[in-house]
Amino acid sequence: MSSKKFILIGIAVLFHFKIFAQNFYAIDTIQKIEIFFAQSNWDYILDTAKQGSDSYTMALGVKINGSYYDSVGVKYKGNSSYNPNNAKNPLHIELDHFKNQDYLGYKDIKLSNGYHEPSCVREVMLYSILQNYMKASVANFAQVYVNSQYMGLYSNVEAVTNSFLDKRFYSNNNTFVFADNGGCNLRYKGNDSTNYYAPYTMKSDIGWTDLMNLCDTLKNNINYIENILDVDRTLWMLSFTNAFVTLDSYLGNATHNYYLYEDHNGRFNPIIWDLNGGLGIFNKPYFGIEYTVAQMQSMPTMLHSNDTMWPLVKNILAIPMYKHMYIAHMKTVMNENIANSSYYNFAQYLQTVIDTAVQSDPNAFYTFSEYQSNITNTIIDGIKTIPGITELMDSRNTYLNSTTEFLQIAPTITDIQPSDTFPLVNSNIFITVTVSDASSVYIGVRNSIMEKFSRMIMYDDGAHGDGAAGDGTFGISLSVTSAEIQYYIYAENSNAGIFSPQRAENEFYTLRSNYTTITAGQVVINEILAINGSIVQNNNSNYGDWVELYNNSSDTVFLDYLNLSDDATNPVKWQFPAGTSIPPFGFLIVWADDDTSSTELHCDFKFSGSGEQAVIAYSTSDIIDSISFPSQSSDVSWGRYPNGTGPFIFMTPTFNSLNSTSGTEDTEIGGNSVLIYPNPTAISAIVEILNSETNNSILSIYDVLGHIVFEKILTSKTDVINFNIPDGIYFYKVEKEKFIIGKGKIVIQK
Repeated sequence: MSSKKFILIGIAVLFHFKIFAQNFYAIDTIQKIEIFFAQSNWDYILDTAKQGSDSYTMALGVKINGSYYDSVGVKYKGNSSYNPNNAKNPLHIELDHFKNQDYLGYKDIKLSNGYHEPSCVREVMLYSILQNYMKASVANFAQVYVNSQYMGLYSNVEAVTNSFLDKRFYSNNNTFVFADNGGCNLRYKGNDSTNYYAPYTMKSDIGWTDLMNLCDTLKNNINYIENILDVDRTLWMLSFTNAFVTLDSYLGNATHNYYLYEDHNGRFNPIIWDLNGGLGIFNKPYFGIEYTVAQMQSMPTMLHSNDTMWPLVKNILAIPMYKHMYIAHMKTVMNENIANSSYYNFAQYLQTVIDTAVQSDPNAFYTFSEYQSNITNTIIDGIKTIPGITELMDSRNTYLNSTTEFLQIAPTITDIQPSDTFPLVNSNIFITVTVSDASSVYIGVRNSIMEKFSRMIMYDDGAHGDGAAGDGTFGISLSVTSAEIQYYIYAENSNAGIFSPQRAENEFYTLRSNYTTITAGQVVINEILAINGSIVQNNNSNYGDWVELYNNSSDTVFLDYLNLSDDATNPVKWQFPAGTSIPPFGFLIVWADDDTSSTELHCDFKFSGSGEQAVIAYSTSDIIDSISFPSQSSDVSWGRYPNGTGPFIFMTPTFNSLNSTSGTEDTEIGGNSVLIYPNPTAISAIVEILNSETNNSILSIYDVLGHIVFEKILTSKTDVINFNIPDGIYFYKVEKEKFIIGKGKIVIQK
């Protein structure tokens, strides 16, 4: 197989995987999830576990869209949505709780039961809209069956797990907090970590000091807050939950249902969770107070801005710039979703997707008529009032547009221009913008998605490429030092602010630079060892994972601006240091062990021994090489054979050297030798004995642990052997009368 053909096949496999992984949460699909318990009283067992230790019950298996997984952990979840008297309770399925397995990369499955939600679309719609503004879970629908009985339609929401963090924040081993209990308001309670144990759940091994530092900074050093909190994402969270009257959140009386993850820049990032109480279902902004529909329609834009119990609102929005940014974000949410009625059209569309599943739901909490009408009309459920979605939001849009905050006139931003649209690396450029009615204009800049934005002032002084002083054109000089520049503009006056693009910082402008690149096939992933038990140590005396790159060309190649990743959907996890090169037909080792060294390359992630991906790509997402490797055994690598160009096979590791495997010639013992070919082989091979009689010769094949997996008495000098053993790397030995006449390695690759 040619190297070009192999690379194309590798990319196609990854693309195929990406499509189907995304389809588990495709908005226009309904997943089929079947759970099988050995016990007929499974509901009683799950209820008992929920009310006891909240442990998982082992199901015999779970089938997801036809794919079966045995020994799966299942439990009930939820607070107000769970009730032991419900026939349909929310579920948490953990595929890997008892054994290592996943469905298209997903191990945790969270299913909401639609409690107090006649329309059935709120949660999925809100998560879908939220994607536009901050990092958030994806969601769709699932029909759930237990022991072949249809339990009903559920919302299927992506769990916030290590895999979620890895995809969104490019790491998963930093401080990770779940605000799942009441009272997670981020108030500073002193420097004793035990004061924080009750409301918060620490998902990482350590982190209480980091959480206390955040609370302390919110109270006592708010001007430092951008160093330890992604303020922009926080403002999006607050504006989104306020706009959509989502009070089962930080804004509500319980101040909960969010995660905090500290990224590699040392900043906490808020992640919204549990949107099934949004759009007016949960209506308590304070303890002991329930909003009516009219009060929710006119809920203040600055809710809790004077309340010490909500420091994330009070202390941040007390800073005028942050308040202006917050209102700008809320205007964007309303204009893009409510004012143009797109949310109404979206809700109607989602109901067309699930109509049949809802109508046949034997355990639905509401009638089909109530389901159909709740998009527009309020439903009364005993003492619970569930507002019609349009009844709530159309009036809310009218109210918000009448508020003092929304009526303030923001600046206008037009004509954003870089002086060079394809600048050379190490050059300088100007970026200019025309702004009216602004007292200050800023540019937010970073060099890659891995960095945080730095906000810098722009000038209208005639000295920054901005034309004449005072002409309304603002400029700034930037040095081009990377593969790309990502930026946005923010302008404000004393009353209001505005972003361009309006979804910044979640969206931004990108200016790509002109630099020398390598081409696909020039540098390849040559070998990976994901379980290094005893092969080679790094300079820190650790047996870490490693990946070997190979330069297929006769020229030295430089890897500036190239990235290494273990996920094709996030190809820019780790960037090679500037000046990294590989000599002609040379090798480069990168330790994938989340370690550091001054003399070696160490990336900040580890490969999974159970198999995953390896990708080298530019930040423009131009993939140079990508592979998917299967589950590995200790000290057995996955490498190209022939070296640099061939397909991948299991092999004895060849660290920083040519990949090799037993070909047609093996070690001679006492002047005799054995040939086995072809090698690698799929099913059968020819065994040829040279310079020896064959009587009583025995062929033995061993796995990497030394266990005999195949034996055969050879009856002639040339014999065709059919192997019935799994793919892998094996060792063989041919003996005659206790003398070894040949030995070597053989690779089975079907």
